[in-house]
Amino acid sequence: MKIAITNGRLVDPKHQIDARQDLYLADGRVAGVGQAPAGFQAEREIDARGLVVCPGLIDLSARPGKLETELKAAVAGGVTTLVCPPDLDPVLDEPELAERLVRQAADLGLARLLPLGALTQNLEGERLAEMAGLRQAGCIAFSQGKRPVLDTQALLRAFEYAATFGYAIWLQPQDYYLSRNGFAHDGEVGSRLGLTGIPVSAETVAIATYLTLAADTGVRLHLRRLSSAAGMGMVAKARAEGVDVTCDVGVHHLHLSEHDIGFFDTSARFDPPLRSLRDRDGLCAGVAAGTAALCSDHTPLDQDDKLVPFGEAKPGATGLELLLPLTLKWAAAAKLPLTAALAPVTSAPAAILGRDDLGHLGLGAQADICLFSAEEPWRVTPHNLRSAGKNTPFLGYEMAGRNKATLVAGQVVFDAL
Repeated sequence: MKIAITNGRLVDPKHQIDARQDLYLADGRVAGVGQAPAGFQAEREIDARGLVVCPGLIDLSARPGKLETELKAAVAGGVTTLVCPPDLDPVLDEPELAERLVRQAADLGLARLLPLGALTQNLEGERLAEMAGLRQAGCIAFSQGKRPVLDTQALLRAFEYAATFGYAIWLQPQDYYLSRNGFAHDGEVGSRLGLTGIPVSAETVAIATYLTLAADTGVRLHLRRLSSAAGMGMVAKARAEGVDVTCDVGVHHLHLSEHDIGFFDTSARFDPPLRSLRDRDGLCAGVAAGTAALCSDHTPLDQDDKLVPFGEAKPGATGLELLLPLTLKWAAAAKLPLTAALAPVTSAPAAILGRDDLGHLGLGAQADICLFSAEEPWRVTPHNLRSAGKNTPFLGYEMAGRNKATLVAGQVVFDAL
């Protein structure tokens, strides 16, 4: 279908565009910006007056849960591409499993799902998974999810193998022995509440190991969900020294700290944990500087998973529908222009994925589009969330910025205009 999106405020971080321009789509791609191609006859016109028109959001970490429900939540939040980890049920360590998941998502015709394949068989950290087959099945990189590789030599062999074939490795930096049995940041709040702490060194020790192996092997390394200012600084330094490393941060870590645990509020239990105010500020600065992309770290959980003592609660919260407003809220506090605000959820994650056709609105790009009202207020309530997971520490908050329509490959998949 040929579509003209008119009268909107076009924001494209990659090309540094923030102007009132029309957008023209054909055959699932961007066919014209500002001016219609010769002979273009729109089959549908979308009036975007009063709305921001930007690339669809790319979420680097989201658990799909019940697939159709969560993909509907994704497009409702303006997320057009999402990456899911391999530690699902079943584990994505066989090509047939990954292929089936990709096909199921494609058949739904909603958001684009890109899975991470298991780095090791059954994520046990010993024998390598069938990387070549997983890659052919649609896996974009390889990861352990939340499972560690305790044998550093096995990890080195995995890095060497991946580097040889040009595969990327995505790891959550958290040392197993320093973090096991921990529930919260090893700081004043956790100590006061009597919660077993996870020190920042659990992250920095792991980062140091991964960066050393990445420098030795030349593998493309992506560090998932950083939580500390020290960790952000290590990544920035390594990038300056030429190490091929990128990273992301859960958007909730830009707004919350260990103090938001309050009196054992399980909605504020995350993995990695919420850390100090200094860490929060360091993460905000790192994202603003372009060192890190943002992700929702979406984890849909049942109420029963949270209505238990803090140490027994499952970590995580719903995030797909909050990625956009929380990103805008962070950018407003940092006084960033809209191009800089949207870069960590559009062009930056597209670059991490190595996808030149995603995350921008240049000619020939995938017609993945988000149309949102930047100022419209709305309150976060269970009723307003389409995800099966209703748990979030932001329940009751009033947000500014609401998605109104989403297109994936030129097809309207969400329409609240």
